[in-house]
Amino acid sequence: MVFNTGAALLDAIVLAVVSKEEEGTYGYKITQDVRHAIDVSESTLYPVLRRLQKDGCLRVYDRECGGRNRRYYQITDPGSEKLAEYRLAWQDYSARISELFFEEKTEV
Repeated sequence: MVFNTGAALLDAIVLAVVSKEEEGTYGYKITQDVRHAIDVSESTLYPVLRRLQKDGCLRVYDRECGGRNRRYYQITDPGSEKLAEYRLAWQDYSARISELFFEEKTEV
């Protein structure tokens, strides 16, 4: 992608991905789902997950899977509120950018 992805947009994308699974989802699956929208490495994503956990937006728990523990991330109520804020801000932001990019100019 030609456009850089800022921290707030990455936070919003991760919260949106995690919110789709009521019981939460694990890091590798989050990475794969995020990659459907933007190109991001696991080394970029895990600090985002830790920051969102520290900020109270995600709850982390371990679940046994194939004889090993797998770390799951689940959105919290504050995380859902933050995601709602991000969604509103994105609607406004993307509408203004789309208007600039695609607005048909009329000659006066």
